[in-house]
Order: sequence, then structure tokens, then C-alpha cells
Amino acid sequence: MKSKNNGFTLVEMLTTVTIIAILIALLVPSLSLVRRISKETAQKSQFATIDMAIGAFKSDYGDYPDSNWPLGGDYGGVQKLTEALVGWDLMGFHPKSEWTANGKDKAGAIQIYQNTDINLKERRGPYLELATAGVFKLDDLFGTGLAAPLAGQTFVLCDVFKTKKITLTPTAGKTTAVMAGTPILYYKANTSSKTISDSTLANNIYNAEDNLGLISLGVMTDKPPRAPRHPLVDPTPNHLYDFDYEGGIRDPKIPSTMRPWPYRPDSYILISAGMDGLYGTSDDIHNF
Repeated sequence: MKSKNNGFTLVEMLTTVTIIAILIALLVPSLSLVRRISKETAQKSQFATIDMAIGAFKSDYGDYPDSNWPLGGDYGGVQKLTEALVGWDLMGFHPKSEWTANGKDKAGAIQIYQNTDINLKERRGPYLELATAGVFKLDDLFGTGLAAPLAGQTFVLCDVFKTKKITLTPTAGKTTAVMAGTPILYYKANTSSKTISDSTLANNIYNAEDNLGLISLGVMTDKPPRAPRHPLVDPTPNHLYDFDYEGGIRDPKIPSTMRPWPYRPDSYILISAGMDGLYGTSDDIHNF
């Protein structure tokens, strides 16, 4: 009598493995696309939340937060936005703030931000929930002492793209490992200006230097040198920024024959570096 063999033949096994490999090859790109779309949606949602917080700040103080960064200074751009929305010490914004990296007055003599009951009652906010705001110190993001010329102990708002694992040491001394996103760029519009292409950057609707100190730090890595360079920084000597990159701030609805005109010329713009962690690439996410 012939024995009955219920096992798979080699050809059948190879065929099954091949089919599974094809299905995986088809499925992985789809999963990556879904993940990317999910992250981009989350980033736009974060920007919507920040927009509401900035609106609340303006309602209280009559104007949007400043973004000016004095060339070579230690405080500007997203650092000032973060102070406005959550406070220099994360306990709310003080109306007498002088927008300094040490939280003091312009002379450096008086500490504007104190943790006394009276001082805290004078403050407004935080306008963002700290649990979801994605706020980190520059030293934690880039390494202690590596954020120069910016003040490393100041806080910045970061996007939802978790690009780097960092270790936080709370007051109790217990370290915590978390994933942090790339800092969000913030530019307040100069509504008295009518151009975005003036070689004198301060005359533009948006001053590209407002976040130059941050962008010049390079990509967040565990060890120096921090490379690669962000494409948003133009390599030509007399043009530090290139705002006209693919997906940049120029509004395409304005014909090319007209003068260049940006999105949101009456308020501010926010820029996330996107999944690649690079400012100035096509995957950047904006609030416009």
C-alpha cells in the first residue's frame, strides 16, 4: 500500500514564501505612507493649538510675541515664542518681561520671573498645556554647552516628529528618557514692510535672521559635529537664508510677474522641519 504524504512540497513552500514576500513589499510602503500622513496631521493639529495660544496671548497683550534675534545674541525666534506661551520658567508669562535669556530686566539686575505667590499672580498662562506642548531646553536637545551662541538653559517648543532620544534629570534626580522633536521656527511679521526680497533682511516682512542662531546649530545629533547643514541656510555669502525653497513662504497665488509676497503677511509663520529633521526641504510643515 502507498503511504499518503500530507506535507508541503519544496515548490509549494517556495511559492508560499514568495507570495508572502510580495505582500510584505506591497504593504510596507503603505504603512510608511499612513505613518507619515498621521504625523503630518498631528503636526498641523499642534500648529492649530499653538495658533489658539498665540491668539490668546495677543488678546491679553495687544500684539503677537516678538521674534527678533539680535545678530550674535542668545535669545530670539522660538525662544521668545515659548516664553510668551508657557513662561520663561514654564509657570506663565510675566507682563513685565524684557525678553532676556536670563529672565531679568535689560540691565540684568532684577529677576522678572520669581516663584513667589505675588509674582505668580501677576502672570498669565501658560497658554499651552505643558504635558502636550513638547517643550525642552536647548542644552537637552543639542548637548550641554553646544547651543552657543543661544542660551542653552532656555526652553523651545518642538514639533511632533520624535527625531532624538534625550535624557531628562528632574529635581528629584531620577533620569527619564524621552523622544524629542525638532524646534519649531517662529517669525513675527513686520506689517510695515512690503517686501520679502530686500537684501537688508530687517526690511522684509519676515526677518529671516530671527531663527538664524538656532538653524546655525545644525541637525540635532548626540555628538558634534552636528551635520548635515540645514538647506534653509543659503551657502552664498550675502544671503543667509533661502525662504523661497520648495514649499517656502512665497504665496504662489501671487503671479511671478508681481513682487514676491509671503503667506500671512499680517501675523506670523511657524515652520516644522518635518520627518527628516531638516529645515528647508519639501517635507516641512507650516501653519499656512
